[in-house]
Formats: sequence, C-alpha cells, structure tokens
Amino acid sequence: MNKPKLHIDSPQPRKAQRADLAPTVGFAIVVDGRFKSEFDDAKAAERAAAELVAKYPMLKIEIYNASSKSRTPAR
Repeated sequence: MNKPKLHIDSPQPRKAQRADLAPTVGFAIVVDGRFKSEFDDAKAAERAAAELVAKYPMLKIEIYNASSKSRTPAR
C-alpha cells in the first residue's frame, strides 16, 4: 500500500519584525516606545492608532513616519 505524499510548497519569506528597530519605509505604530504594526499609508496607521487609543487610553501610542523619522502622538 502506497502512503500519500505530503507536498509542501516553499512558504514566502517572512519579513523579520523587531520591536527595537525602526522601519525604513512607510508608517508604524509605536506603543510605549516599541514598534508594533507597520502600514503603507498614514490613514491606515492613524485609523489603527485611534482604535488602540479608544480601547486602551492608558497607553502612550504614537505614529512613526519612516521617511521623516518623526513621531506624532495618536489622538
């Protein structure tokens, strides 16, 4: 009896995400000094930051702009 063979396609390489390294492109959410989520545009980052502020008002949440290397507080 032949055993069925499991064929696994090679997965896409994952982008290593480290909380201590700033992203080089796009925008990121910074929560209490740690880089968390990365976004391609500012509107998506602002929307996600606003949801976090509404849910967890005690956290310090900022939006990091990689092109200008600046942080702005989330509202």
